[in-house]
Amino acid sequence: MKKIEAIIRKSKYKVVRDRLHEAGVNFFSYWDVTGLGNEKEGHVYRGISYSTSDIQRRYLSIVVNDDFEDITIKTLLEAASTGEVGDGKIFVSDINECYRIRTGEKGRDAIN
Repeated sequence: MKKIEAIIRKSKYKVVRDRLHEAGVNFFSYWDVTGLGNEKEGHVYRGISYSTSDIQRRYLSIVVNDDFEDITIKTLLEAASTGEVGDGKIFVSDINECYRIRTGEKGRDAIN
């Protein structure tokens, strides 16, 4: 099993959510987060300068069986990308075990 964590633009969340669902990833958790990015310049909108050093993003936590790792990452890369600085990051780590609290199921069966 893999835990895939993604930090994406809030504006891309709906597209990412829908594309993950189409790919068969039906459950994940998310949080609104603020982070510091590499972009150092501010933006000017209607004559007012805005700092972009504190960036609003959405953090996704997705746990999938090993056979869903590649499709999940591919879907995130395609759906979350704008090609601009600040599109985000994806982190992948191993999960040793999973349990469904309601039934006590363990492993692959507990994820779906």
